[in-house]
Amino acid sequence: MKASNTQLALAVAAALASTSVLADNDTQKLQQQLDELQKEVDSMKGNKAFDLEFGGRVQLDYNYFNGAYNANNDGDAGSDFFPRRIRTYVESEHGNWDHKLLLEFGEGTAEIVMARVRYAFDNGLKVKVGKIREDMSLNALTSSKHINTIERSTLANTFSPFFRWGVSAYQYFKDSGVRYAVGVYKNDAFGASGHDEDDNLTLAATGRLTWSSASPGDVIHLGAWHSYRDMGGNELGARFARGEIRETNVRLVDYAVGGDAVALDSLSQTGLEFAFQADSLTLEAEYASRSLDAVNSADALDGERFDGFHVSASYFLGGEQRQYKAGSALFVQPKGVKDAWELVARVSQMDATSSTQGTEVTTYTLGTSYYISSDIKFMGNLIYSDVEGPGTIALVGDEDSGMGFSARMQYLF
Repeated sequence: MKASNTQLALAVAAALASTSVLADNDTQKLQQQLDELQKEVDSMKGNKAFDLEFGGRVQLDYNYFNGAYNANNDGDAGSDFFPRRIRTYVESEHGNWDHKLLLEFGEGTAEIVMARVRYAFDNGLKVKVGKIREDMSLNALTSSKHINTIERSTLANTFSPFFRWGVSAYQYFKDSGVRYAVGVYKNDAFGASGHDEDDNLTLAATGRLTWSSASPGDVIHLGAWHSYRDMGGNELGARFARGEIRETNVRLVDYAVGGDAVALDSLSQTGLEFAFQADSLTLEAEYASRSLDAVNSADALDGERFDGFHVSASYFLGGEQRQYKAGSALFVQPKGVKDAWELVARVSQMDATSSTQGTEVTTYTLGTSYYISSDIKFMGNLIYSDVEGPGTIALVGDEDSGMGFSARMQYLF
């Protein structure tokens, strides 16, 4: 039973009265506690065993789109302004151990994006466990705060499961430029639930091998990866990718449109990577394919293969250079970048068609980024997509192409 307003007022008055009587004694005790707490905090700051670092990112996006992207509304123009990512992290090191926790906040929601514990052996081998990023696709592995387009390529969004619970190991050999990564993860991606019909855990095994020759402004990167994923009889998710604009009403890459989704025993994915850097110019290219193993061998999609590619080029007008991290085999933005312009162009394609269903989407992107500093960046992308395939009419009707514009303000803290 709730207390009445009168009872509440009397309780507050009594508390204030007791506080006044004991004010001097309580103040002295409180000051002692604060002094002791300050000593503890100062001790933690000076203790390398308690070495915490905090940070995060805010990405605010604007999307404008029409045509196929908004086919549900007769192709009329649509738009949105929204927080794309609001993330914060805490990480620490203790000897050979380190950890990182990355959280993402949305409107009324919060998600653990990454929760990693890692151990580094003296020979360079590193092992990590938790919710971690699967090591596949150069574009997918590049952090969202370092990518040179607002959205990743359709290939990356189709093939990468991004962060999954599991364990992985990787090692970079500086003398040869070779790096390998292998991991086993819970497969709750691409429509899989993480369990089969008997409620047994379903897993994915992924490996990536790269070679690089890298010095500032002079990089060659070659890579290949493969992933086998137990789907446990679950249906493969129908919509592979949006078409490189986030808030559209229609996801353009859909293998099931015009037909049916397929239940799978497993699927296999394989990809190839290439990158080249000469001073301010960076080129990247990837190809990947997905092969289906249906529960019903008589299904028309059993053995079906879907594939895609992307090719991109970026250039800094002021002579800055993207950094290549050989230990992770990926690129990040220039260190200490300030008052700099970057131009980027990309073409990507994903073929999710079979003989009677699905779509094939080709997307062209032109973009620019202005770096006020390493922490503040403004981005703008112009995107055009063309839709083909047996499922085109079912998905977008007569709106078989679409145009869009994306803008972003990014702040790192």
